[in-house]
Amino acid sequence: MTFLAIIMVVFAFAGMIKGMIGLGLPAVSMGLLTIAMSPFQAASLLIVPSMVTNVWQLFAEGHVWAFIRRFWTLLVGIVVGSIWSFLPTLSQSHGHSSEILLGCMLALYGLYGLCVKKLPHLGPHERWLSPIIGYIGGAVTVATGVIIIPVVPYLQSLHLKRDELVQALGLTFTVSTICLAVFLHHNPMSGITLDYRLSFAALFAALVGMWLGKKIRYRLNEQKFRRIFFIGLMSLGIYMVLH
Repeated sequence: MTFLAIIMVVFAFAGMIKGMIGLGLPAVSMGLLTIAMSPFQAASLLIVPSMVTNVWQLFAEGHVWAFIRRFWTLLVGIVVGSIWSFLPTLSQSHGHSSEILLGCMLALYGLYGLCVKKLPHLGPHERWLSPIIGYIGGAVTVATGVIIIPVVPYLQSLHLKRDELVQALGLTFTVSTICLAVFLHHNPMSGITLDYRLSFAALFAALVGMWLGKKIRYRLNEQKFRRIFFIGLMSLGIYMVLH
C-alpha cells in the first residue's frame, strides 16, 4: 500500500504540473520515482500514462500523416537508437548508470528551460539533423526512460507554430514510448516484474492531477511557475547525480 501511495502521489503531482504548464509528466515522474525504486521499474510505470497523454496530444489537432511524412527520419532515428544504443541501458548495472544519466538529463533540461530564450533556426539543416537527433534521442530513451535532450530543444529550434510544436512533440513522445515499452519487455531486469496494473493506476492519478492543474492554471503566474519548475527539475537532477 505504501508503494502504491508513492506512485499515486508522484503521478498526481506530475500530472498537475503538466496540466498547469503543458509539460513535465515523464521528467518529473522518473526523477521522483527513482528516489524510491530503480529507473527500470520507474520506466515501466511510465508506459501507460505517457502513451495515453501523448496519443491524445498527437491526435488533438489532426493532420497526423503530414507530421509523419515530415519527421519520418527523426522517428526512424529514434527506433534505431533504441535498438542499437551507444549508452548503458536501463537493464544494465542495476540502473546506477541510468540514474546518473537521468540526473544529468534533468539538470540539463532545467538549465535549458531557465537560460535559453531564443534558439537558432535549424530548419535549413532539418534533413540531415533529424536522423542524428532521433538516434541520440532513442538511445537516451532506453538509457533514462525519457526523451528530453536533445529532441525537445531541436523541435523548438525548427520554429514551429505552437500547435505544430505540441503535435510534433506528441508524435516523437509516442514513438519513443512504444520503443521504451518494447525495450523493457525484451530486456527484463532480474528481480523486477513488470506490472502494468500499477501503470494504469498511475494513469488515473496523472489524469486527476492534470484536471487539477488545469483548474488552477489561470490562478498562477505561468512564467513564475515555469521558472520554479525548471529550478526544481535542475535541483532534482543534481541531487540524483550526487546521490
